[in-house]
Amino acid sequence: MTRPVISLCAALALALPLSLLAGQVWIDPFGAPVPNATAILMELRLPRALLALTLGGGLGAAGAAMQGYLRNPLADPGLFGIAPAAALGAVLSFYTGYETQALTLPLFALVGAAGAMALLALIAGRSGGIALFTLAGMMIASLAGAMTSLAISLSPNPFALSEIVTWLMGALADRGWHEVRLAAPLTVLGLAALWRAGPALDALALGEAAARSLGVEPARLLGIMIVAIGLIVGSGVAVAGMIGFVGLMVPHFVRPFTDQRPSATLLPSALAGALLLLVADCLCRVLPLQGGELRLGIALSLAGAPFFLRLLLKLRRELA
Repeated sequence: MTRPVISLCAALALALPLSLLAGQVWIDPFGAPVPNATAILMELRLPRALLALTLGGGLGAAGAAMQGYLRNPLADPGLFGIAPAAALGAVLSFYTGYETQALTLPLFALVGAAGAMALLALIAGRSGGIALFTLAGMMIASLAGAMTSLAISLSPNPFALSEIVTWLMGALADRGWHEVRLAAPLTVLGLAALWRAGPALDALALGEAAARSLGVEPARLLGIMIVAIGLIVGSGVAVAGMIGFVGLMVPHFVRPFTDQRPSATLLPSALAGALLLLVADCLCRVLPLQGGELRLGIALSLAGAPFFLRLLLKLRRELA
């Protein structure tokens, strides 16, 4: 194990138990007993923390894999259409009323995420450059956003409208073991597929011709990426709504501490994404806000937008 992996594992081992104690009702293991403390820990905070670790790990690894596959530092499932398309699929399940049926909502979200990843790869490819990739991603995100807004405006009843709008903000509040059982297996499958694709991503960093000479089949690798990122993003959106910028930020945090190979950033990015989402969700719980807690998706957008601007300015200086 490398030093970044060991450090991130140690940070997670410290952050997880602390996150179980923090909230509107603080639990002090050495203080006065809290009524229903066991129920609060086991039925509310533990599944929420595990869900944060699952989704954060998946989004961090997905962002690192996308940046390696497209050789683009701006690649992120949330910024360029994949998460918005997954959200559109989920919104359509709300709009049609099918979300009440078992597995329908995650199925809609998975199809939306995989379709967006496939469309992005077909339009921009790996050699289209940052500008083409950005424009293609913006087109997909804008189209998905417009269709989501259309579904909201044509919402069949006020209850469905409220559910859609609240869900789109992204949060882990009121999530339980059902959501963990739904998201964890799909995310683990996606992570396993990305791990299997790691050597091919390393070869692709040398160029497509060199990768082919090393036995990499680009079509097969594209299929793995579509399935893996579709599973990770689709399952995350299905249980928590829109949570963005994790896949953009964490690979840039961990890459300087690795040897820069795409496969070497997958595990550190997964651990850093899990830590980021766990800490952010904990802060959302404890911030004193009138009328409830800050939505996790909003909090990460407030942090991620300045980071994205910083990346754009850095790229502008490098291209000048």
